[in-house]
Amino acid sequence: MSALNRTPEGIPRHIAIIMDGNGRWAKQRGMPRIAGHRQGYKTVRRIVQQSLDLGVEALTLYTFSVENWKRPSEETGAIMRLIGMAARRELANLHRNGVRIIISGRLNTLSQEIRRALDQAMTVTRENQRLVLNLAINYGGRAEIVDAARRIAALVREGKLDPQEIDEETFSGYLYTPELPDPDLLIRTSGELRVSNFLLWQIAYTEIWVTPVLWPDFRESHLLEAVEDYARRQRKFGDIPQESKASV
Repeated sequence: MSALNRTPEGIPRHIAIIMDGNGRWAKQRGMPRIAGHRQGYKTVRRIVQQSLDLGVEALTLYTFSVENWKRPSEETGAIMRLIGMAARRELANLHRNGVRIIISGRLNTLSQEIRRALDQAMTVTRENQRLVLNLAINYGGRAEIVDAARRIAALVREGKLDPQEIDEETFSGYLYTPELPDPDLLIRTSGELRVSNFLLWQIAYTEIWVTPVLWPDFRESHLLEAVEDYARRQRKFGDIPQESKASV
């Protein structure tokens, strides 16, 4: 059975998270920003495990955006080292628990060391089906759309694709992770009310849940609160509720 076809009723198939607030968490404690990122890594470990326990099929984490390169090189370098370390350290446990790791983003611009660690994680776990863990690294929603448009334009130029055949389904097939369903639930920590260039194509009808809790303080109880709130919502995808149709 495919990993993307077995979620219990009421549980989102695909959860995406904007993990915001690491720097503020550290600043509140008079610590360097990288201390917040290290604490955020501990939160990732807990939330991945809880996603497994809940039966979530796919979990996408906004790990490092293309805009994050604007930060001081000391911070971005430390984050990259943390990503590489985490990929190596967590691989055995993730593989043992049936987690498949995939990466979204422009990976060709990352260092060879980081790419090797990420490639190994994807290769070792490629057959796993219990949970797909999608790490958005050097990722931008607009960049993803541009990259998809470039790939399609190249195929049209080569005569391999008729422009009249391009529809939303076709376009989706050229995004970074066409095998994943669109997120059902988008969680943003730290209370900010914006999507920050994250999954712009995929979240057209995604339910959004925002919490003021900073990512390092995000706990299993917060994820459960978000999932319970999602389960109470009625998703219409532009339609109207069935009971409303009966009275039309």
